[in-house]
Amino acid sequence: MAENDSTENISRPTKIGRAQIGVNVIAQVLLVLGLAAMVNYLGLQHYKRWDFSRDQKYALSDKTKRFLDSIKGKVRLTVFFSNTPITADVQNLLTEYQYAAKKKIDIENIDPERNLSRAKELFDKYKVVTDESLIVVDYQGRNKTVKASEMAEIDQSGMALGEGPRVAAFKGEQALTGAMMDLVEGKKNTLGYVLGHKEPPLGEQSPISVLKTFIENENIKFQELNLYELGEIPADVKTIVVAGPQYDFSDREMKLLRDFWEKQGRILLLLDPAAKTPKLNGFVNELGVKVNDDRLMVFLRTGIQELALTRDVQANFLSDSPITKRLAGARALFFGGTSSLTLQPDRVRAANVRIEPLVQAEKGYFAERDYNSTDQAKLQADAAKAGGPPLTVAASIEKGGTSDERVQVNSARMIVASNATFIQDNALTQDQQALDFISASVNWLLSREQLIGIAPKVPKTLTFSLTEDSLRNVRWVMLVLIPLVPAVIGAAVWWQRRA
Repeated sequence: MAENDSTENISRPTKIGRAQIGVNVIAQVLLVLGLAAMVNYLGLQHYKRWDFSRDQKYALSDKTKRFLDSIKGKVRLTVFFSNTPITADVQNLLTEYQYAAKKKIDIENIDPERNLSRAKELFDKYKVVTDESLIVVDYQGRNKTVKASEMAEIDQSGMALGEGPRVAAFKGEQALTGAMMDLVEGKKNTLGYVLGHKEPPLGEQSPISVLKTFIENENIKFQELNLYELGEIPADVKTIVVAGPQYDFSDREMKLLRDFWEKQGRILLLLDPAAKTPKLNGFVNELGVKVNDDRLMVFLRTGIQELALTRDVQANFLSDSPITKRLAGARALFFGGTSSLTLQPDRVRAANVRIEPLVQAEKGYFAERDYNSTDQAKLQADAAKAGGPPLTVAASIEKGGTSDERVQVNSARMIVASNATFIQDNALTQDQQALDFISASVNWLLSREQLIGIAPKVPKTLTFSLTEDSLRNVRWVMLVLIPLVPAVIGAAVWWQRRA
């Protein structure tokens, strides 16, 4: 009997009172609310954004992100945008700026049509005298306006047919980042552009107008320099560009160039292999970079037994230099003639000169010394004998300073490239690696390493035209073929069931 009692006591379930159940429910609800609040707090403080769209229309470029990281103060953006074709694009872009700037950007949106008093107050403050939609960028008391017309290319060709304006290209990031650079840096950096040896001009119809506009958007201005007429290079010019001279420099000009270099000057030297410039080549050779009298070529297979010779050089950017490491893996096409460079760092190391390769031709290219020959058999034989390390087409030279990127020490800097045509408008491609390379080179020469990066691309609207025959085919597909397919499938299913 005692045994049965003990068994009964063990198996009897424990009763839970209503009060205890209520407490458990309240505790669970509070726990869930606490977890939800914690997740929301962490998400608000440490959230991430990703752009998975195909063209990544609003994703900021590497260069813009690096520039925003370098800003010390706070930027205020006052947005005066009403209903325009790019209003939504601008708002999405500003959201990306706020996220990337990490609380360094404050944004105030004002609709001039609804908030007249606030709009008038700020118009008076910033001296705005236009009715066009715009953004006022303010940094430490300095301000600049970015108009809607500067942020997009609008196609209005369809308005005669009753269609609205269409955004052909959105350039909001270029315009905003350029305005911020102007305000943060203050005075523009001066880039001396050497003329007098048949270099490409800078005026209207310039063959390097795309490059010039691209560089000027980074708070840089070009100043024409004729060394033959100068007693010395102006003090405000810290960097000079020599782009494809067709004639050699005189002894007097070479003395100015050497004096500039010895005073820790910065030089971007783009050489045309077809031009005879022994004094310029000799100056570079003194610094450990020999410009060879050859041309880079490659044979490409165009058929089963057909080979074609090309002198356009497909080249790779190297990752070891701060100038090109963000372009590493990308390829650029150097049109026209390109010669090879022989780097001799050991010869100049005692003079505290450091040399680094920046751009090398892809595997398969060979340096032909008899480059005027038309004998295909000889050229193929020379190509078969070629080998060894990749051929260098651009290199950096630095005298003084330090190899540690974290330590800023004054030094003389130079970049040499054995091709001068890849920067011209007719050679630049949509991929713009050439523009990014020149921009990185100029920023390195100006000691603006924080601005070295991939620049923003201009997203363009994809358009295509259809002929009358193509339109007729599209109509047949839309009106007949597409409805016919489900009808045939339905008929087949009906027939199968009936059978």
